[in-house]
Amino acid sequence: MARAFSLIGLLRLRHAQQDQAAGRLAEANERLRDAADRRVAARRTLDDGPAQVTDAAMLSALAASRASSRGMLAELDAVAARRRADAEQAQAEFAAARRAAIGLEKLEAAHAVEAAAEDLRTEQAALDEIAGQSWRTRAAEAAAGASAAGVTAAPSVPPAPAAPGASTALTDPTDPTTPGGAA
Repeated sequence: MARAFSLIGLLRLRHAQQDQAAGRLAEANERLRDAADRRVAARRTLDDGPAQVTDAAMLSALAASRASSRGMLAELDAVAARRRADAEQAQAEFAAARRAAIGLEKLEAAHAVEAAAEDLRTEQAALDEIAGQSWRTRAAEAAAGASAAGVTAAPSVPPAPAAPGASTALTDPTDPTTPGGAA
């Protein structure tokens, strides 16, 4: 079994930081949308007004109302600008947290690939050992059977492992039907 990824604790911390940054970004975006909605509502209120002015008092009240609404719109614009800046800062913090996590995620993926390769090498070595023991057992049994029959068997050599990409076709120099066999 391969050893565990040694930076897993740091990766968990980076993911937690990324989640916190994502939460702050979502809150900042929600506050920005809220400020934009309030500005739209105030603008509608400013646009709504009596169509006809009947006397001077009504005109004075209408002028005061519009001046107040314009002041409120200016304040809402300032709030929206501040919240936009907060949202941009939260976006930058999220991007930084994401970059920090991505680097560790790549290291973890590379570690997983290396661990899998190590496991496969270990498994292949075990399979090779089993196959070698089986071959030696058959060779010993064949030699024992040949000596019991009074026939001296030529010592046999196990076949060499095939090179990567090489043909695994069996050849018998005495069999004319196999490649490389006697003709």
